[in-house]
Parts: sequence; structure tokens; C-alpha cells
Amino acid sequence: MSNTLNFETQSGDDPILLAQAQTDALIQMVTEQITLDTFDRNDHQLLRRMVFEGLGDKRGLVRLRFAETLGQIGESATPFLVEALANHPDPVIRRAAAKTLTLIADPTAVPPLLHALLNDEDTVVQGSAAGALARTGEAAVPALLDILASPEHPESTKGQAAWALAFMGSEAAEYLYKALDSDCVDVRRAVVGALAHVAQEQADEKATKILVSSLTDPSAEIRTEAAAALAQLNYPPAVPHLILALRDTDGEVRKAAVTSLGKLGDRTALEPLKAALNDQLEVVRLLAKLAISQIENQ
Repeated sequence: MSNTLNFETQSGDDPILLAQAQTDALIQMVTEQITLDTFDRNDHQLLRRMVFEGLGDKRGLVRLRFAETLGQIGESATPFLVEALANHPDPVIRRAAAKTLTLIADPTAVPPLLHALLNDEDTVVQGSAAGALARTGEAAVPALLDILASPEHPESTKGQAAWALAFMGSEAAEYLYKALDSDCVDVRRAVVGALAHVAQEQADEKATKILVSSLTDPSAEIRTEAAAALAQLNYPPAVPHLILALRDTDGEVRKAAVTSLGKLGDRTALEPLKAALNDQLEVVRLLAKLAISQIENQ
């Protein structure tokens, strides 16, 4: 109490300084309680103050300190963060609430985070909600796949959903394998992108083989995604399939295949790449020349 009185005395009649002094006193008190293991996670009034006052402070470092402390407190803070995310008129507080939910990764927050991703008018809130969903993991996967499959959502939202799935990587793998049979190109493209991360993270043979098989997907977008992803993997069995992709009817697929073969550096690709020097697209011819140089110089 004495600290609060001292702050109030120093801040005088300035309402901003007074509010900041009270916020500083609040975080100091909470920090001391956590250090002494006396913090009461059932103190709803205190948790509400931390969210609605602490995350609303004008000072970015102070907001960050409250967010980290709320993240340390964990799921007890989720209801108040969700309330702020859903209802607070200040986008700064909604952003901070979503970012703090990223630290907590509470599965019960998935529905309000999805609502924020799809409906909040602030693009930073949307992005922060996508980040929180990515960190939450498996519980968010079905809803993210639904977003990708729906024609109602804009490409920007689908892009964030695809990024979240890729971020999860192996944690979402079983859902991703099942989604490969989707009729929706956006879903399959996101799955291929995410499985590329799985293959990189764990040298996952199953994920890598799926990338190879995706080189024959009916959609040129998927074939391009798969060809580009294989460039990041040291997987020699992919080379013959990428060589076949040099004759793909789609120029983007051929570009990706040429680039990947150059990065993989397998000398068996040299003759097919030399044939690609006669491709009808100038960009493919230029990339083939570069790929040949890459392989010969290794």
C-alpha cells in the first residue's frame, strides 16, 4: 500500500502518470506473490485487473511484462483473456490478449481465437489469433482445415490457416494425412506445405513419400508446391520423379522441378536439365542453366 501511495504522490494530478503508477504497483505486487508462491490463481478480480489494466498500459514493455506474467500464471487467466479478445473496444488490448493466449496454448480458447481470426476488424488481432491457434496445436487443426475448405473465407485468412498448420508440423501430422484426400485444392496445398515441415523436422519417410507422390496431383498448384518443397530435403529417391516433372505441362511445375534438381545436386539430372535448355519458357531455360552450373560446381 505504501508503494502505491508513494507513486500517487509522485504522479500528482496527472491521470496518465497515476494510472501508470498503479499499473507498476500491480505488476510488482503480483511478481512478489509469484516469487513467494502466495499468488492466488482463483483471485478473479486480480486476474481481471492484470488483463484489462496491465494489457492496456500505453507502455509496450509493461504490456509485455504483464503478458509474460499471465503466461506464467497459465490457464487460470484464459477466461479473462478470452473476454478481452472478444469484447474489448481497444484493439491494443485485443492484440495483447491474443498474443498472451499464444503463451498459454489453452485448447479451450480455440473457439474464440477462431472467431477473432475470422471476424476481428484488426488485421494484427487476426494474425495474433492465428499465432495462438498454431501454438495450441492439435485441438485447432480440424477448424483450420475447415477454413481452408470453405469458399467463404478470403485468401488472406486461408493463408494464415495454412501457416498455422505448417507451424504445428508433426503435431498435426495425423490430421494432415487424412486431409490429403480432400477435394479442395486449398486444403491439399496447405497439407503439402505442412508435411514439408514435418519431413524437415523429423526426416519423416512417410511425409517425404507423400511429397513425391504429390508431384502427380491433378492440380498444378499442388505439383508446384511439392516440387518446391523437395528442394529442402536430402532425399535422393525424389530425383527421378523431379526429372519426370521437367516435362510437366505446367510451366510453374517445371520451374520448381528445375530449381529443386539444382539444389539436390544429383548428377543424374544433368542430361535432363540440358534438355530443359530448350524449354518453351525462357525462365525455365535460365533456371536450367543455373541448375546445371550448381551441379557441376559441387
